Amino acid sequence: MLKDRFRKFLPVVVDLETGGFDAVKNPILEIAIQLIDFEDDKLTLGQLHRHHIKPFEGLEINQDSIDFLNLDLNHPLRVAVDEKVALLDLFKIINKHKNLYECSRAILVGHNAFFDHSFLLAACQRHGIKKFPFHPFSLIDTVSLGVLATQQTVLARICKELEIDYDNDQAHSAAYDAKVTAEVFCRIVNEFDKKA
Repeated sequence: MLKDRFRKFLPVVVDLETGGFDAVKNPILEIAIQLIDFEDDKLTLGQLHRHHIKPFEGLEINQDSIDFLNLDLNHPLRVAVDEKVALLDLFKIINKHKNLYECSRAILVGHNAFFDHSFLLAACQRHGIKKFPFHPFSLIDTVSLGVLATQQTVLARICKELEIDYDNDQAHSAAYDAKVTAEVFCRIVNEFDKKA
């Protein structure tokens, strides 16, 4: 059972795109969660959920971040929701999946996981959200797993070593990065379990 593999924690891959590097001053612009399932004694990718987010009023957006992400916040097809709406929706999905696998709480999996975790904590504090589904400080970082398995820390290079397709043109969207990070996480854990 999945709950037994991670000490009753449910791994959930999270990726955020933000308007800068300061979790308190800069807004979340995109968020995606990639759920992890367990089939035939292996971790597999479950459903992917994402939201484009309206920048929280009063926070600063760095133009360098927007340029790097190649993001047009005013694009007519960018259907964005309020930050609180997005968080509550995704937390509800996580809690439902957690209950399905009889886990006690979720644990955030990410590439440079501290970054995503810190932005989520700051957003929850902004909105007075008390029920944070993730462990408050324990994380699973694919940078650490990647350097252990491949001697690489950059996601694209880890994927190359693991023979996972990586498309630079799709990179730096929350949905794509969450999916690829989940593929890395599942591949490394499954290979480790096979050898154990």
